[in-house]
Amino acid sequence: MLASGDILLVSCYEPGFQPIALGSPAAFLRRAGYEPRCLDLAVEELGETALGHLSRARLIAISAPMHTALALGLHVARRVRALNADALICFFGMYATLNEKLLRAAPPDIGTDRGLADVVMGPECEDALVALADSLRDGRAAPTAPTALHRVAFLPPDRSGLPPLSKYARLLMNGQNHIAGHVEATRGCKHQCRHCPIPPVYKGRFFALPVEVVLQDVRQQVAAGARHVNFGDPDFLNSAKHALAVARAVHDQHPQVTFSFTAKVQHIIAHADLFPELARLGCVFVVSAIESLSNHVLEILDKGHTGDDVLTALAVVRGAGISLRPTMVAFTPWTSLSDYVALCAFVREHALEDEVDPVQLAIRLLVPPGSLLLRHPAMSPHLGALSEEGLSYTWMHPDPRMDQLCERVASLVEEAVRDNQPGAATFARIHQLAAASAGQPILTPATTDPTSSRPFPPPRLSESWFCCAQPTKSQLRSVSVTKSAS
Repeated sequence: MLASGDILLVSCYEPGFQPIALGSPAAFLRRAGYEPRCLDLAVEELGETALGHLSRARLIAISAPMHTALALGLHVARRVRALNADALICFFGMYATLNEKLLRAAPPDIGTDRGLADVVMGPECEDALVALADSLRDGRAAPTAPTALHRVAFLPPDRSGLPPLSKYARLLMNGQNHIAGHVEATRGCKHQCRHCPIPPVYKGRFFALPVEVVLQDVRQQVAAGARHVNFGDPDFLNSAKHALAVARAVHDQHPQVTFSFTAKVQHIIAHADLFPELARLGCVFVVSAIESLSNHVLEILDKGHTGDDVLTALAVVRGAGISLRPTMVAFTPWTSLSDYVALCAFVREHALEDEVDPVQLAIRLLVPPGSLLLRHPAMSPHLGALSEEGLSYTWMHPDPRMDQLCERVASLVEEAVRDNQPGAATFARIHQLAAASAGQPILTPATTDPTSSRPFPPPRLSESWFCCAQPTKSQLRSVSVTKSAS
């Protein structure tokens, strides 16, 4: 029989939020009669208490929904192999699927012929995790993990074993900070952007969660102090009708709660008429993956929008009184130095310094196993070997200045995040680096600053890192070096 603490669910990073990737399987496991323990190393120390949990658990399931999480999770698995040789280690989530071969291979330096993972599962695996726990309880061999995604009978996440919301990202708005919650209204995505890790796994499918399930999760987080809710869907507007129903229902029950979401540029434009109502319902900002302003790069990535469309989307969102927070893939094999300088100029010309996290200008294209880019002819001239450490195929830019600039900007941004430097100052330094690399004059501020009349910066979350960024040195230290217990 599995006792309390025999099942340990581990998260290493979920962009500053209380991890749904632990709360959802915890709900399924508890319904089945188990008592899983949750460990979130993004906010909990890997000290004596956590190491004790890792050394005693019989089943350790490590969440890998994104690149950063898996990169950190590999360090945790190494610790487990050294501490707890009998533990069954399961990696689950989207990046676990993409990197299954790596996870199952035995690392040459840990003294065992077992891989870092005994079992690998993709997303939508809640039922499969229960089946795995059943097999361990009954002394049976682990069942074969499902190879195809299927719709689960969704439950509201069980957050009772997670650290309090107060330990996670806050909404910074109007000079105040508010506890922020994090929910899902859909999973997966119907689009096939070539650089995105979702299409190789979901293959154009997405699943809508019942409105009442979403409301129950919002309700428990509001009861825990949340005054803002971030919808973590890859694209909230994949089903605009469902999105609007969810937003209306949340506002009806919690009119004081604000919210934010992510949506494609093309969806913003196609559903421009919805944004005034979304603003009335409490939307304060929208994240959108503009990725690049170069039509050549956008076409290779199959983003479905153009550089001009970005300006249209910006006007739609700002016209409704909502902030647009663009995300970018600033460095690709096809991004020229002039493209990068133009991206810097775009941030400055449209007064986006307070709406773009500086890390966005440091993001380098990741090409994980299974990426749709691996089949694109534009990728092959630049493609190198698969880096097990980097969890991505390597590539070199045809212009050496771009690879050098990427390294410098990444170092600068990590330093700025560590020292909590103002975003505008960080952007100024990035602009200087870009201009110097291109042999151009340093960009000067626009003569008219649209933000000069703002009493406060636009709303944002306090977490500035990003799911597709490489882990910081601080994040790596947190999972690879023992700290004293708090």
